[in-house]
Amino acid sequence: MPETTPDASVTPDVSVIIGAYEAMPYLVKCLDSAEAQTIGPERMEIIAVDDGSTDGTGEYLEEFAARSAVPTRVVRQANSGGPSGPRNTGLKLARGRYVFFLDADDYLGEEALERLVAMADRAGTDVVLGKTVGVNRNAAKSMWGRTVERADIFTSNVKYTLSAQKLFRRELLMRHGMRFDESLRTGEDALFTLEAYLRGNGVSVVADYVCYYLVGREDGKHVTKSGSYTLRFDSAKALMELIARLVPKGRKRDLLMLRPFIVTLLPQFGPVLLKQSPEVLRHKMELAAPLMAAYWTPGVARRLKPEDRLRLTCVALNKPEALREVVAYLKAGTPPERVRRWGRAYLAYPHFRDPVAGIPDAAYELRGAGGPRAAVHAAARRILRRAYRRTRRLAGTALRRLHLRGPRATTGTPRTATPGEAAREVA
Repeated sequence: MPETTPDASVTPDVSVIIGAYEAMPYLVKCLDSAEAQTIGPERMEIIAVDDGSTDGTGEYLEEFAARSAVPTRVVRQANSGGPSGPRNTGLKLARGRYVFFLDADDYLGEEALERLVAMADRAGTDVVLGKTVGVNRNAAKSMWGRTVERADIFTSNVKYTLSAQKLFRRELLMRHGMRFDESLRTGEDALFTLEAYLRGNGVSVVADYVCYYLVGREDGKHVTKSGSYTLRFDSAKALMELIARLVPKGRKRDLLMLRPFIVTLLPQFGPVLLKQSPEVLRHKMELAAPLMAAYWTPGVARRLKPEDRLRLTCVALNKPEALREVVAYLKAGTPPERVRRWGRAYLAYPHFRDPVAGIPDAAYELRGAGGPRAAVHAAARRILRRAYRRTRRLAGTALRRLHLRGPRATTGTPRTATPGEAAREVA
């Protein structure tokens, strides 16, 4: 098979792994962008895996390998049914210090690999994220505010970008035997990437340069647009189990659990359910039940917006009709009434304080935004706490002074002054 023969004595800095299935004509720009990398052909290699294409993808890969200055190896295999198979094939053949997974539909910024490798070498981190923008599709934006040498995976938004299009230190992947789960038809990249986040020595973010262009195919064949809702629950289950296995119960686990709850489960219980039959909704509730029982905690719930928390509370309590009413109300866009009581604020969505529905007030609470009255109550509580602490200090001082003077003669049992009496005496 035509390919540029790599020099076995030279370890490339980065192996670009391209899994391709029915990728024409997008593959042309993808390969051009890899070949044009400023890191230079002597510091990289390309491993391209044709996953049983019938549109000329394999033939074009061979033509590219024969003429490119970048050492390129082409593998042609039977269709595996998903992106995991070709990525795993490429990973077995990779020789670079780092690997980068490039989808055949997408393309790189010219300086992408040079900047990503430089960041990994400088920071010593095992995963590096490069700024990604969408072309004819949406792309995550919240994690690209600034370049960061070491991001906190628990508190930052890097947990919301778990696609595979990142730079990974190959030694990390080899040490833990990491591979993409070929049994999953969606979410396999999230599972792989989050495991690398958790097992690796830090995550870096390159936000000052567009490294990756995520392309929306005009033919609509993008893999994330296909598949039944049952696949989404399989994906959520796998990710939640991974988090539970690697992160002990507590705040950090709750912070990571936000990702599968928000990104994977919530969309299944949004406006789409209004178009689905009651039977589908009941099936979704059945699929969600074990996940809610195992991983839905107060720590997760209180970090969600009230409307999201309320929907998932309905799921956790197995209240499909109440959920349908809440979703219809949200879709209508009617602002809910704000209710305040004892310094707490609530959004009165359907079934608020309905004894028949039995949904707890906490599901409706507007946390951190109780309004002026809540602020007054909070200030009053702070003043009372300070006054109480001051009174206790003064009482202690008074009692010590009384002890030093000795008790006055009495005919009965000496009585210790109360804190209030001691405070008044000092005053």
